[in-house]
Amino acid sequence: MNRLSLTPVACMLLLTVLPGSQGQLAAQAQAPQIETTLVEGTDNIYIFRNGGRQSMFIVTDEGVIATDPGGYGRPNAGETYLAEIRKVTSQPIRYLIYSHHHFDHIAGGGPLKEAGASVIAHRRAVERLTTLNDPNVVLPDEAVDDQRTITLGGTTLELTYLGPSHSDSLMIMRLPQERIVFLVDLLPVGTIPGRGLIDFYPLEAEAAIERVLAMEWDRLIPAHPGAGGRLGTKQDAQDQLTFLRDVSATVREEARQGRCWEPVESTLQIPKYENWPNYENNLRFALRRYCGLWGRGT
Repeated sequence: MNRLSLTPVACMLLLTVLPGSQGQLAAQAQAPQIETTLVEGTDNIYIFRNGGRQSMFIVTDEGVIATDPGGYGRPNAGETYLAEIRKVTSQPIRYLIYSHHHFDHIAGGGPLKEAGASVIAHRRAVERLTTLNDPNVVLPDEAVDDQRTITLGGTTLELTYLGPSHSDSLMIMRLPQERIVFLVDLLPVGTIPGRGLIDFYPLEAEAAIERVLAMEWDRLIPAHPGAGGRLGTKQDAQDQLTFLRDVSATVREEARQGRCWEPVESTLQIPKYENWPNYENNLRFALRRYCGLWGRGT
């Protein structure tokens, strides 16, 4: 494998700003803006982090599989991503896979496309991106329906469409041999989800998480660094599902009393989760989305 030497860095170094935690804020202040780390226990799975967003890329003897360039609001993000890959390997970029159609994760892929990548996304993402026609988003070359398996240089990567969940185009990427998944935004690791709930299908998302839990994997690479900078586990997935169902049940009762969107969004508390990172800032987004479900049927 044509790969330059790179010392593995513990994934705990992948930190993000989590309001309410002074220790994590201090660590974030010390963390570099750009960081690439080898996933512990593997020899070719890497995490690329640019601020609070991260992607997975895979290096093989036959080329590189890259995922979400994450260039929304960062004009040079694609060039930076490619430069980080080039620090690891000179192998050609064979694939660039979009997790879903949201610009904050997939904008900026031009340099990887120019480097030879075939761009892959779910067919609903292709439809949406074609309609939006944003100049910073490279349109996919290939549309996936429910399942697609990529085999490159001895590595197998499974793409599975989860149905409407976080967006209506989200795919989970699973490395069966390494028992690792890359899943964007549907399962924040140990924290309250945020504004992304604006494009979220609550009941379908709960079913999608159940599907994820039924898959064989041990570690989850999130698209935003997990609490403490760690990777996720099945317990994290179960905890997130329990959180969503707790919010759903609480808001449903309030909605039936005519309290959605207000005063639920501004005043309702769920003390069980008050120690989770982002509770104060982000709980209102979950309350708003479930008010839409149970108060408006949307």
